Amino acid sequence: MSPYRTLNPATGKTEKIFDLHTTDEMLTKLEQAHGFWQNTWRDHSIAQRSALLNRAADLLRANKEKHARLISVEMGKVLAEAIGEIELSADILSYYANKAETFLAPKDMPVTQGRARVVSQSLGVIYCVEPWNFPYYQLARVAAPNLMAGNVVMVKHAPGVPQCALAFEALFEEAGIAQGAYTNLFITNEQSEILIGRPEVRGVALTGSERAGSAVAAQAGRALKKSTMELGGSDAFIVLDDADLDVVVPRAAAARMGNNGQVCTAAKRMIVHQSLIEDFTSRLQATLQTFQYGNPLEQGVTHGPMSSEIAMKHALSQVEKAVENGATLVCGGKRIGHEGFFMQAAILTHVTRDNPIFYEEIFGPVAIVYPVQNDAEAIALANDSPYGLGCSIHTANVQRGDHLAQQVEAGMVFINDITGTAPDLPFGGVKNSGYGRELSEFGIEEFLNRKLIHTP
Repeated sequence: MSPYRTLNPATGKTEKIFDLHTTDEMLTKLEQAHGFWQNTWRDHSIAQRSALLNRAADLLRANKEKHARLISVEMGKVLAEAIGEIELSADILSYYANKAETFLAPKDMPVTQGRARVVSQSLGVIYCVEPWNFPYYQLARVAAPNLMAGNVVMVKHAPGVPQCALAFEALFEEAGIAQGAYTNLFITNEQSEILIGRPEVRGVALTGSERAGSAVAAQAGRALKKSTMELGGSDAFIVLDDADLDVVVPRAAAARMGNNGQVCTAAKRMIVHQSLIEDFTSRLQATLQTFQYGNPLEQGVTHGPMSSEIAMKHALSQVEKAVENGATLVCGGKRIGHEGFFMQAAILTHVTRDNPIFYEEIFGPVAIVYPVQNDAEAIALANDSPYGLGCSIHTANVQRGDHLAQQVEAGMVFINDITGTAPDLPFGGVKNSGYGRELSEFGIEEFLNRKLIHTP
């Protein structure tokens, strides 16, 4: 039975099922994509590609609520957040459409002999494996830079968001971009491995779990394909002793509980100076108790369901495991008793290093609060993680925050703001959070042939 289905997490009911592509169909689509790149797309001027991508962005903005409702129905995101995701996705398309000419311009090299310049050329088919938590934004992050670079894109989206996957593919067709530039695939992991091994595929990008990244990176490595991996995170939210809790606590709630905590860059570890921790925790608890749970399409609802029953049960089991091993459950952490996959936002304290949860990522609405005595202890705790995706530091002294940011082992650090994203900010991590960057000028450089041309 096909895993590609719309299972509405607010009701727990399956609404649509989509057939898998056969391996023959997959290879036919690969042949079409490779042929389109070889014979057409790579020879388009940047101006031609730009016009098409800007048209796609305009269409996305013009129909943003239609697309946003698909997100809400398929993975439970509150409609206002889903509309924000659509707007961000459109901005990413426009950003690369308008900036690619600058990013891809030939560069003269300072050399001792002759003249040297580097030109940026496309590689071919880029294969992408994408997750369910941001069903449009994740696609825009890989599609926009690669299409503007002259590559073509084939995508295996998450099985839980098939309507979002098809709608994003249809967006490019409606914008006038021929078939082969962007191709959606409903395939299994076994078929995915076959595709990675094909010579037409020249790069592999994945956003997902550490386990999925390890498997796909190994497959890409065996096939000598460059890959980028954006994996899990356990981001630190550092609150220094001079922070204003009137400002910081609402930030903390948004940073951890947005999208029901199902965000790789969510503030999963809140590291708070001892002098503020009691006030911080009580205020955060009070904020969580104001949440309104329900159908994400209904007005007044602040938090919808988790994306699936599996995701909900896993997060609940992690809370139970933490408590069994000595943690204190301050609030929440239980299933809400009506249809759908709803979980109360939770706060855990007293999670020690010997607790198995200490080094795990909880992909759900659970904040873990840790006390520290000073800045050095805050940095040591922030870096005591297998992950290194993002971090945020909250202080009245920006210079102090910047000094600490230099010491954090992460790909992104935000001072006096939550870990966020924008088209012009590079996104990615270190350690087990993966490698490579998406967005900004760095995102378009990942899958290019930087060809040297040297003359006497």
